[in-house]
Amino acid sequence: MTTKDDFEARCPSFQAAIELVGRRWNGAILMAAQDGARRYSEYLAAVPGISDRVLAQRLRELDAAEVLVREVQPTTPVQITYSLTDRGKELALAVQPLVAWGERWLGRGTEDDG
Repeated sequence: MTTKDDFEARCPSFQAAIELVGRRWNGAILMAAQDGARRYSEYLAAVPGISDRVLAQRLRELDAAEVLVREVQPTTPVQITYSLTDRGKELALAVQPLVAWGERWLGRGTEDDG
């Protein structure tokens, strides 16, 4: 039987990617970011149910992971936007098949078993 330690030793990059995408709210933020640069309030509106504190934390984490980039616009008042990096764009493309799978097999009202 394969243990968690065995799996992580064989494929740490895969495990790190799954944990990044699978962390609560990160997938929704990633999907929202595909529409282009957004301000904090726009992410808050695009991801229903997320709290202010958690959104701020997740945006910082995704910025630290270089999935999003935080850009400060020198305007009055200052505007801060978050957008996908090249790494984030590639991750979003990699997640698309999972989104399609979820819509097909886990979507609401799905009655097709195959």
